[in-house]
Amino acid sequence: MAIMTYSEAVQDAIQQEMRRDPNVFIAGEDVTRKHTKVLLEEFGPKRVRDTPISESQIISLGVGAAAMGLRPILIMSFMDFLGCSMDEIMNQAAKMTYMLGGQTHLPMTICAAMGAGIRAAAQHSQSLEAIFAHLPGLKVVTLSCPKNAKGLMAQAIRDENPVLVLEHKALGGMAGEVPGGPFAMPFGKADVLRAGVDVTLISWGRMVHRCMDATAELEKKGIDAEVIDIVSLVPFDEEGVLASAAKTGRVVIAHEATEHGGFGGEIAARIADKGYGFLKGPIKRIGAPFVPVPFSPVLEDRYIPSTEQIVSLAAGLF
Repeated sequence: MAIMTYSEAVQDAIQQEMRRDPNVFIAGEDVTRKHTKVLLEEFGPKRVRDTPISESQIISLGVGAAAMGLRPILIMSFMDFLGCSMDEIMNQAAKMTYMLGGQTHLPMTICAAMGAGIRAAAQHSQSLEAIFAHLPGLKVVTLSCPKNAKGLMAQAIRDENPVLVLEHKALGGMAGEVPGGPFAMPFGKADVLRAGVDVTLISWGRMVHRCMDATAELEKKGIDAEVIDIVSLVPFDEEGVLASAAKTGRVVIAHEATEHGGFGGEIAARIADKGYGFLKGPIKRIGAPFVPVPFSPVLEDRYIPSTEQIVSLAAGLF
């Protein structure tokens, strides 16, 4: 094991996969000047390419390259601007394999930053994962710590389908243990970060850390909470989530995206549909309010769901 920051773990995964497979290349906005500079030094400008700041052009490049057998890693910076390439993602990348009857695959990785908390205002702070989880043919994974940052990024690059990898802007400097050698983690397998018997806290991305913080306060109240990082929205580990709901009988779902239309609603619906008999109380959700992300530091801090809110919801089930 090695100690790496979240950002270093992402870079390590990319470096690992570029060494393993000569068809892997990276392209996007300012890639030669960010943490990928070391990749430029090792792999050269043919495999580490700066592009214009044009999201539609970047994804189009990736679709064409992947269809011809390469494995592009596309750096899109803020996920807020994935909307500029929605036709390329929704109608081309996500659909091409299906429409061609499996005669081609699109092994392309789209990397984008999600989340608020860095005072970047409404156009650079959104969590829009639910939009992309709604698109058949596209896999969606979130990175919550250095270990899964490396493991999930490596798996995304190896996958035969388009994968959207969401990094959280506020976690870049977070340090932790990461396997030093070749390493990949499977999609569709939720990670139980803390075992408990009284209530299940379900989340992803940065919010899993607030759920973990909440367990200490809940423990003071005599409540033993289980914490699950769902890791990937698509594919979703329904079996693992239902098993935890059956074990505890109480569920709180927390995410940074707006509660209105958020992926937490999908999780709640599946638990209600297939695990209703397990439940000892209503499924509770907490997300951001249905407003743009404020620029004001005071308002932005209030916008992001807090540990205290998670504690209050969980304790209210007893």
